[in-house]
Amino acid sequence: MIHDLTEGDPQKTLIGYTLPMFISVVFQQFYNMADSMIAGRFAGEDALAAVGASYPITMIFMAVAVGSNIGCSVVLSQLFGAKAYAKVRTAVTTILLTGAVLAAALTMTGLFTTPVMMRMIQTPENIFADGALYLRIYIGGFVFLFLYNVTTGMFNSLGDSKTPLYFLIGSSLGNIGLDLLFVAVFSWGVAGVAWATFIAQGIACVLALLSFRKRLREIESSTERAPLFSFSLLKKISLIAVPSILQQSFVSVGNIFIQGLVNSYGSGVIAGYSAAIRLNTFVITGFSTLGNGVSGFTAQNLGAGHFERIRDGFKAGLKMAFLVAAPFFAAYFFLGRLMMQLFLEDTGSGALQTGVIFLRIVSPFYFVAAVKLVADGVLRGAERMRQFMASTFTDLILRVILAFLFSGLLQETGIWLSWPVGWSIAAVMSWIFCQKVLQCGKQANIETKV
Repeated sequence: MIHDLTEGDPQKTLIGYTLPMFISVVFQQFYNMADSMIAGRFAGEDALAAVGASYPITMIFMAVAVGSNIGCSVVLSQLFGAKAYAKVRTAVTTILLTGAVLAAALTMTGLFTTPVMMRMIQTPENIFADGALYLRIYIGGFVFLFLYNVTTGMFNSLGDSKTPLYFLIGSSLGNIGLDLLFVAVFSWGVAGVAWATFIAQGIACVLALLSFRKRLREIESSTERAPLFSFSLLKKISLIAVPSILQQSFVSVGNIFIQGLVNSYGSGVIAGYSAAIRLNTFVITGFSTLGNGVSGFTAQNLGAGHFERIRDGFKAGLKMAFLVAAPFFAAYFFLGRLMMQLFLEDTGSGALQTGVIFLRIVSPFYFVAAVKLVADGVLRGAERMRQFMASTFTDLILRVILAFLFSGLLQETGIWLSWPVGWSIAAVMSWIFCQKVLQCGKQANIETKV
């Protein structure tokens, strides 16, 4: 169902729009964690380490998909909010045609460079072959991953966050079922984990595209035939998507440096970090999803000229993010060992304790990360991409530099300490930039009324 985010109570509207998106990411992260859980439990610690070793590389490909999702969603939200329905149709076909070409090119590049990327992050020899196998299969299904994420962004831009949720629930449950079949029953190991994701993502992508095609026909437009491609709209989308892709990619590149540092401590630390970072990513992706909801809300209301609703949306987004942060902080900080035992048995190898220490260090700062990511949502929706990138790159650069500095003093524990410092400084920057946007919107609203 298509929803107009420029009408109704801002808080209720944002919650109704964002909640399905958040539930979607819960399922998405759940089946990502299920990959690691099943690999660790049924194929052993080395299998978990192999999946984890390639994780920062897979996140670069995910960064392209997510960044494109954000760019498409913001521009389409603005067009939809302005009731420019013919341009919405043209933007959709422009996005899909460009996205298919980009995804195919990245897939070919990734397949040919897999060994180089695995060497680059200093993957230990005992898990290299399995890690490379997992990565090749994952990259082989990137076209599905990319188009699914872009289609999800297009659904969200029309105010429909429920339809993608249904597809994701089905995909997640299917992925977990296939994981158990391929790994626990057929004993395919790491390859089984990768193929389960490939198949589930492929089916979800095809169904989402077919459903969106039907939804697009519901949008009113003039009798004039809308062009299939527009360079001007592609440029407008690129101005949002490219910085978002770069931001996501640079974060992933930074994670590659950190993963390389982690890999130097051996497969036990890799396994512990792999499990803990999946738990951490579950939370951070939740905040990012709430931020994306705020982006769509901001963009639609900006397009409609309803500036006063943007401030209300920001406040509502912060409330939701803090409600998410509280239970995860409690679970990770006080029950970290229990959470890690979902992935690993307490064998005394040190892997489990590594993850527990990571969670206790970073979880108190989830409230800080929440502020940054919700504020970033306003910045993206208002097309303040330079400010958005400035705060994000500050976080990235600090985390990478401090990880190397602190590890020289405190070994692997020093790496985990870089997260709170980077988050804190970047959150202050995003907050300041966001307040300037909200103040400009308030002033514009006053001038409009005058």
